Amino acid sequence: MSTRRVAIAVAGLVMSASIASAQGLGDIAKKEEARRKDVKAPGKVYTNGDLRSEQGSAPAPAPAPQAGAAATQQVPPSPSGVQPPKEGDKPATDEPKKDEAYWKARVTKARDDLQRAQTFADALQSRINALTTDFSARSDPAQRSVIGTDRQKALAELDRVKKEIAANTKAIADIQEEARKANVPAGWVR
Repeated sequence: MSTRRVAIAVAGLVMSASIASAQGLGDIAKKEEARRKDVKAPGKVYTNGDLRSEQGSAPAPAPAPQAGAAATQQVPPSPSGVQPPKEGDKPATDEPKKDEAYWKARVTKARDDLQRAQTFADALQSRINALTTDFSARSDPAQRSVIGTDRQKALAELDRVKKEIAANTKAIADIQEEARKANVPAGWVR
């Protein structure tokens, strides 16, 4: 019986100590608010764009001197060791920046093209079905001839659209493969 009383007393002490030392959520919120007021400015957040721009700003190697009179007219290097760009020089890359927006826009356009082609194929199939029904319901050879010609044109157009669907499907797969090879996060091309 005495061990039972001791166990209950110890349990009561532990519970009262934990309740007394427990900090309320409101107290934690007040302390965090006070801490945030003390912080003057948030720290610098680095993104992939920051890292890529820093890589591009590394000093470029100086071009080899040219022979003849052109060598005497070279511009002296700047203090940082980087030659200033000449008037006729173009930027090294004319490619767009391949960030998340680039990849999403590219895959979205390809998917929109695929969706448009599939919708057109469904409409053509409906037209072909209607023309087939109309062809079999007519007994006049002249009308059947006109309907048969329209049906053949619709079938040819359906074949063309099916090839377009296959090309759009391949384009989406190619974009995803290119993104994979460029180590682009998979969420950018979903």
